[in-house]
Amino acid sequence: MKRQWEKLETFLHNTNPALLADLAPPATDAEIAVLEHGLGISLPPDFVFCLKIHNGQRVNSTGLFDESEFLSTSRILQEWTIWKELLDAGDFDGVESTPQSGIQPVWWSPKWIPFTYNGAGDHLCLDLDPAQNGSQGQIITLWHDDDARERQADSFTQWFTAFVEKL
Repeated sequence: MKRQWEKLETFLHNTNPALLADLAPPATDAEIAVLEHGLGISLPPDFVFCLKIHNGQRVNSTGLFDESEFLSTSRILQEWTIWKELLDAGDFDGVESTPQSGIQPVWWSPKWIPFTYNGAGDHLCLDLDPAQNGSQGQIITLWHDDDARERQADSFTQWFTAFVEKL
């Protein structure tokens, strides 16, 4: 993961210095603990390692991941809380998604942890509650107004590596 970040940082240095400068410093153990406590879960070690390199973006430039914001620990909790409040209010009662194999057929699960945000209510999420044939920590899409749920990778490491390799 560290090598992939170095490759990404070099790419940004050469192509988009403003985006490189927008990356936040590493998350502290305390920030990660607050996030995990707020979510009521333990995050996958590969994602924690990533946050300990850069705690998301400061949001002073375009989004890091295909123009989607790379969420900091505080922004993850903020976005997750919005979805949790909608769930608790019953907004998703009786509504199912149309997921690919390995993803729960729900509109949203509290164990889907958003780590990107496109500004329109859509995310990539860590799926910590996969269905049968899924992988703990797989990366899935979450669209606020579309019932499709697609698996992007089996793990954060796999997803991040593929993202960096296609640059």
